[in-house]
Order: sequence, then C-alpha cells, then structure tokens
Amino acid sequence: MNKMFPFLDIEAHLQKVVVVIFGILLFSSLLFYVWKRIKPGKLIDEMILRLRSWWVICILFLYATLSGPFATCVGLGLLSFLALREIYTHLKMRNTDRVALLVCYLCIPVQYYFAYKGWYNLFMSFIPVFMFIIIPFMMVISGYEKHMGRSMGMMTSAFVLSVFGVSHMAMLVCHPGLNLDPAMGKGLLLFLIFLTQINDVMQFTFGKLLGRNKILPVVSPNKTWEGFLGGLLGTSVIGYFMGFLTPFEDTWQIVLLSFSVALFGFIGDAIVSAIKRDFGIKDMGDSIPGHGGYLDRIDSLTASSAPFFHIVFILLLA
Repeated sequence: MNKMFPFLDIEAHLQKVVVVIFGILLFSSLLFYVWKRIKPGKLIDEMILRLRSWWVICILFLYATLSGPFATCVGLGLLSFLALREIYTHLKMRNTDRVALLVCYLCIPVQYYFAYKGWYNLFMSFIPVFMFIIIPFMMVISGYEKHMGRSMGMMTSAFVLSVFGVSHMAMLVCHPGLNLDPAMGKGLLLFLIFLTQINDVMQFTFGKLLGRNKILPVVSPNKTWEGFLGGLLGTSVIGYFMGFLTPFEDTWQIVLLSFSVALFGFIGDAIVSAIKRDFGIKDMGDSIPGHGGYLDRIDSLTASSAPFFHIVFILLLA
C-alpha cells in the first residue's frame, strides 16, 4: 500500500485496518443496494444516505491520521474551526462579544501547535486554565453587562467541545511518550475514530431494530435504552478484536478503552442534541449530506477524545 500511496506512511498492522474499514464500507454498500432492490423504504434510504457520508468521513480521517503528525494537526485544527463556527452561528451572541469570539478562533492554531510539539503541560493548561479566565474578562471589559453570564457560559462551553476536546486526538499522535513506536499514536487514533463510528452504527442499528424504551425522551426522542446498551456491548466486543491497534495486551485494558469510547461517545451525542434542542434546530448545519453539519458528525468525539487520551496516558505513563 505504501508503494501505491507513497505520501502515506502506513505500517503493516495499520494497513490491515484500512483494508477492514473499506471492506466494511464495500460490504455495506452492496448489502444496502440489494436491500433497497428487495424491500425499498424510508429506513433503507436513510441508511444509504448515512453510508455515503461515512465513505467521505472515513477517507478524510484516514488520510489525516496516516499522512503524519503535521497533517493530522492541520486537519483536526480545521475541523475544530468549522465545528466552532457552526455552533457560534446559532448562538445569539452580543455585538460586544466579537472580540472574544475572534480570540477563540485565534486560539485554535495555538492549541494545535502545542499538540504538534508534544508540549503536554501547555496543551493541558492553555484553554481550561488561561483562556477560561482571559475570554470572560474580555467580555467584562466590553462594558456591556446584559446577558453576560449567558454569553460567558455558551462561548466557553462551545470552545471546550469544539477545540479542547477534539485537540486530544492530535496529542495522541504527537505526545513523545505515546509515540516511542511511530505506529503507536496512529494506531490509537485509528482505534478511537473507528470505534466511534462503529458505536454510532451500533446505536443507530439496535435503536432502529429493537428500540422500544426511550432513554432521553425530551432531549433526544430517537435514542433508546436498546440502542445505547447495544452500542456499549457491540463496541466493546469489536474493540477487543481491534486491540492490536493499541499497545495494550491485557484484555481488561482494551475493553475499558472500548467501553469508554462507547459511553462518552453517547454522552457527547446527547450534549450536542440538547444544544440543538435549545436552539430549536435539527442539525448544526448541512455541510455533510445525511449527517447535518461538522459538529453533528463529530459530536461523539468531542466528549470521547479527552477521556480516551487520559485513560491511555494513565495506563501507559502514570
């Protein structure tokens, strides 16, 4: 594969994952095609639309992951910018918040630069320590106090979801302690992304086929206990078999990582669903057919990336 795509640096065991991912997509495409011919309907049309988006998303994520740390940081930084812009578009920000908003955008390359250099302490403290003080203070000095608390809460929360959480994926492939073997960080990132997508598929499928009992009837009526538990179980099992992507050998460590991806992925999806419910919208945007906007697609990763990174960090380096 390296000879076919010389701009990618793909180790042998990572090539297996690429083959598996595209094998699943090809098999699903064929299955859905036959399904639609035999029994057309709304459900299969929705699944085909989602599958088309999964093709695009998988190709983009695989390229960003496998083409090197710099490309990974640039790609994820751009994704953070697009997601942050989507959510800020729906926030009813005050005119006096524009300077603080500009600072949030300017913080994105700084955060990802810290990730690229592997500067863990600066990476961990820049946004949640320093910017969480500076950004609200910039609103204070604007001299306009009406709805200030609301603006502070919304802006900083959106900042954490779209930038701080997502940037942990970049740190996976850049932290020196996690990349003594050049393939280690790439494998962990692929593991995280692949399981996040699988969890979405599992929850969607179990929810559609078996869903009876709603888990969040007000915030997200389509989510069910059957979909949630099916996602937890299915993702944990598949994660066990994908454990060769990680540096862990103990079964409980691999299952713990897989379980955390499913659990926090569901939490991230629920948080973004609640935000959309508050805004009175179905999707954050329409950039990705079948999936809405960028934040709709990475909502699970906004909450699962940081816990995943820190569980790996504790198990390997603490």
